Amino acid sequence: MTIHVPIKQFKNRVSEYGRMAAEGERVIVTNRGKPQFELGAVKPEKSGPNYEALRKWREEKGYTGMGGWVSPDFDDPLPEDFLITPQPPEFWDGPKK
Repeated sequence: MTIHVPIKQFKNRVSEYGRMAAEGERVIVTNRGKPQFELGAVKPEKSGPNYEALRKWREEKGYTGMGGWVSPDFDDPLPEDFLITPQPPEFWDGPKK
């Protein structure tokens, strides 16, 4: 519902109209019958990621799935000697040109 209030009346009962606006009423303050400003409740900000926007962006860019391939043994334990086994020389030389 919308309430039109003259500015003089609004000034005298601002807390009452503020409470009404917080409860969802639209309070339009007028000066000589012309709307001057509107008082309304503050919308709570969303916290956390906007998954809907992410979904739309992924659709626009043509991305599907989770973003890549993961080896089936990704989370298997590493061999015991993994950290002490030296890497072959080609590992340290970088990619071949």
